[in-house]
This record gives sequence, structure tokens and C-alpha cells, in this order.
Amino acid sequence: MIIHAASLHKAFGRHEALQGLSLSVPEGSAYALIGANGAGKTTTIKVLMNIIEPSRGAATVLGVDSRRLSPREFAQIGYVSENQDMPGRLTVGQYLEYLRPFYTTWDRDLERSVLLQMRLPIERRIRDLSHGMRLKMALACALPFKPKLLVLDEPFSGLDSLIRDEFMERLLHQAGDMTIFISSHELAEIEGVVTHVGFIDQGRLLFQESMTELSERVREVRVTLEKPAAAPNRVPEGWVQLTVEGNVLSFVDTRFKDDHLAGSVAALFDGIRNIDVRPIALRSIFTTLARAARNGGV
Repeated sequence: MIIHAASLHKAFGRHEALQGLSLSVPEGSAYALIGANGAGKTTTIKVLMNIIEPSRGAATVLGVDSRRLSPREFAQIGYVSENQDMPGRLTVGQYLEYLRPFYTTWDRDLERSVLLQMRLPIERRIRDLSHGMRLKMALACALPFKPKLLVLDEPFSGLDSLIRDEFMERLLHQAGDMTIFISSHELAEIEGVVTHVGFIDQGRLLFQESMTELSERVREVRVTLEKPAAAPNRVPEGWVQLTVEGNVLSFVDTRFKDDHLAGSVAALFDGIRNIDVRPIALRSIFTTLARAARNGGV
């Protein structure tokens, strides 16, 4: 695993920002840490990048204890944040010229390609860039040295859809063997990009898995019965948001298995006319699983 965290705790006074968080990011993946604002995403990234130390627990990044990351590891890590500090008095070109000597792997051709696609004006001072342009600038600083790990902390906050799409297009074009670790609450924008997801809530990781596994195991089910029925007192483990209206039973199966579903329904109801199974959008999956996890049901 390129990132591994075990039982991370971080307290700021009486506030527990992280409460036993554990996660694993496979090498070569695009892993999204999803959660509402204030859930602990940025705190997690700051601990992983050794910006702050955990109160308890441990994490490794690139196989090294996060508290002992050295310039050798940081030379393999790209970092982009919505609030990233850059020297405003320098122009885009001057800042890139300043950065190049720090990275032996810096690719000037890739730099020019990124600048061209991002439409970054090299003669403009950084302090005069718009919010969207500053995020593009941060990405233009992170990609040319071909990092092994790219960390993106809420990169889409405040971006209009055009700039966001340009940002993601450049990122996908560059990805290759790079591992991407991205924190976001903008679920729709990352659905077609990420390979793995983890959901953080109040400093705890409620679940994590690959997108393939997640989309395969969560399904919306609608059952049409021959006659009206009442909701059963007990339902199979994994069925959530169950409702019965007349002869129509609806629920979300969070442990869906095609060969088990019909038998599970038949064990509870007689006279099944039809069973309709549909995939669910990422946003709905997370809403459903987050509610179930808080109730101990995932």
C-alpha cells in the first residue's frame, strides 16, 4: 500500500478531529476520501503529509512513517490544495523556474504541455490569478516532476464546471503509474475518475472499497407483488430504506447477490410478480451507506 493509516487520532483541544481512522490506499489507484465539510479529510491529509502529528496511531506514506518523511519522499509527492500558499509577487514563469532545480525528474516538455492545456499566462503574477487559475497553477507545479503520489485536497472547491473539467482532463492524461489521493465532498465530479473510495464521518472511516465492488454490491430493488402486503418485522441483513406501498416493495440491498435476491424475497412474500434491480448513482450510494453505517448496518 502506498498509504496506510492505523487507528489515527488527532485532537485539537477537546475536539477529536480524527477518532481511530484507518485506511489503505493501493499503489496505482485513484483513491477518493469522501465526506462532508468538517468530517476530517484535511486533517487526515495534514497528518499523512507530516504537516501535523497524530495524537495517537500511525501512518506510512511511500513505506515511510509519516512523521519521518524526508526530502527524498517529498520529491516523489505532488500536493494540490484549494488554499495552497504560493509567492504572489512572482509570475507563473518565475515560480516554475524557481521549482525546477528541486526535482531531478522535472520534465520541461511536460511543463509546457500542462501550461498550454491549462492556458496559464506565464507572465502574470500569481497574486493576480483567479481562484480557478491558482488551482491550475498548483497542478502545473505538481505534475512536471512526475510524482509517484499526487495528493489533492478539495481541489474542486469554488471551481466552475469548465475549469473543473479542464483540471480533470489534464489529471487523467497525466495519471499513468501515479497514485492519486483526493479528498472531496463533490461526489458527482469524481465518479468517473476514482478507482477506490473511503467515506469519512466525524473523524472515522465508515467504509472503504473499490468502485467496482461498491457498485456491484449496492442495488436499488423494486418488487411488485400479486397483492398488497405489510412490511415484514425482520428483513435480511443489508436491506435498508425498506418501504411497502400497496403491492410494491422498495429497498436498497447493500449486500446484493443476484443469485440470492429472489430467494430472500420469496422467503418473506408470496406471489411475486416482478423484481426490478437497478444500479445507483455514487451520491445515492454514499448517502445510503453513510446512514446505514451510522446505525451499524453496513
